[in-house]
Amino acid sequence: MLYIESLICSKPMKNLFHSRNIFIVLVLFLINSEKIFSQSGSFDNPVLAGDRPDPTVVKIGDSYYASATSNEWAPLFPIFKSNDLVNWELVNYVFPDGAPDWAKNNFWAPELSYDENQGRIYAYYTARDKESNRLSVAVASADSPEGIFLDHGPLVAQEYGSIDAFETRDENGKLYVLWKEDGNSKGQDTPIWAQEINEGRTELIGEKHELFRNDQPWEGWLVEGVAIFRKNGYFYATYSARGCCEITCDYVTGVARSRTLLGPWEKYNMNPILQDNEEWKCAGHGTVVEKGGDFWMLYHAYNTEGSVYVGRQGVLEKINWTADGWPVLENKAGYERSKESLEFKDDFGEKLDPVWQWRVTQDIQFETGKEGLKLFASEENENLGTLLVQGTKSLNYRYEATIIPNDDASAGLALIGGANNGFGAPVAGMGISVQADLVTFWQVIDKKREVFATQTIPRGHPVQLILNMEDGYRMSVSVKVEGATIELGGEKDVKHLVPWGMGFRLGLVSKGPENSFSQFKSVRIQSF
Repeated sequence: MLYIESLICSKPMKNLFHSRNIFIVLVLFLINSEKIFSQSGSFDNPVLAGDRPDPTVVKIGDSYYASATSNEWAPLFPIFKSNDLVNWELVNYVFPDGAPDWAKNNFWAPELSYDENQGRIYAYYTARDKESNRLSVAVASADSPEGIFLDHGPLVAQEYGSIDAFETRDENGKLYVLWKEDGNSKGQDTPIWAQEINEGRTELIGEKHELFRNDQPWEGWLVEGVAIFRKNGYFYATYSARGCCEITCDYVTGVARSRTLLGPWEKYNMNPILQDNEEWKCAGHGTVVEKGGDFWMLYHAYNTEGSVYVGRQGVLEKINWTADGWPVLENKAGYERSKESLEFKDDFGEKLDPVWQWRVTQDIQFETGKEGLKLFASEENENLGTLLVQGTKSLNYRYEATIIPNDDASAGLALIGGANNGFGAPVAGMGISVQADLVTFWQVIDKKREVFATQTIPRGHPVQLILNMEDGYRMSVSVKVEGATIELGGEKDVKHLVPWGMGFRLGLVSKGPENSFSQFKSVRIQSF
């Protein structure tokens, strides 16, 4: 606009243009400005590609921080940073060294909350208690999302389980924690509770209050994943219902509102506000955050093409408002992310890239440096060996690693999933490995190893192992040594390995006796 103002006010332009000309110039400029704004305001979904269930987002200063469910993969609860809600960088983990001492598995639904007066970030999360075996709501805190978190331990663990915490203040400034009682796991209803918590976030105080439960036909057997935001004198609660995670999922999202935090709560009569569209299905469990005067929801969903093979990805969508003050979504989120943005490579030269994870039950040992990655072997993880993994992000990709074989450990690549699609199924996988001069195409389910094919190769040479995936479930493998590529075993279907509640992982595998190791020079993932 400054350019146009100077154009109009300059004497030469006054000699060239009369008022009509100036008006045309202004109109053209505004049209072009609108185009620029639209282009700069557009973005590519998913903003958090790969398996990032139950995303949470909070604004601190000029930055946004997000996290997501980890399930059984450490480090636990990744923390991403962004200045625009679209482009995210992995900067930390809540628990970089693995699980807190009291917890054993089911690391779900982190929820970030920033206390501006304290200058402190709180991370609520769900985990299963070792002693009681109950799902518990717990909390940790740090001076910064990029700092070291101190675990405060569990806050509540009801008989049926307590999950999906969310922190908010009521209309009088009192601090509350909301959570879901996991009654659906025992064939019961799922009330959403709220209870006051002390400012140190170490203890719930007073009595718990029920806000609402699954009492409408469209909600099915559960409501969960509540997130609160305020506008127009109302508390608004977005929440999810029905089935989140299995192959036959039917997750949807609704909204309720109340003038006061403890109710009474009114559910929107046009619920659900978020459901399947052409690109995404089973959408829900998100958090609402403000940006530039608008509200945006970051939620998870399965891409209709990628489905359960990739997992629940982080999708961003703007909230609109009805004439009578209800927040709604257009259900028009697309899939625009480029294949190139999903690619990855690592030569392990300085340190381990933070994207890599391992089973939360394993005390993993590795070294990085000029010689690449030295991954110490084991017979753990249901007889698969040591696993170092990352999530898949597309359906069609080539996963390759250059390996220096040795006689002591079997080094390989694998697609890691579950022994079945049931909740809590043991880890299982299919892959290709090399030990000494023998390459093997294998599968391990319920600790039983099945060999599909083997190939003898020359000793003393670096080996490139290659795993190709098409349509998310059609696997083929090959080995490249001294310039020659050899295919092994034909194509295999891996649908039976899809794990409940998470997408496939791509793993580096090191199997063998204690103190042996596998040496990986580099890894690359290419989408096609």
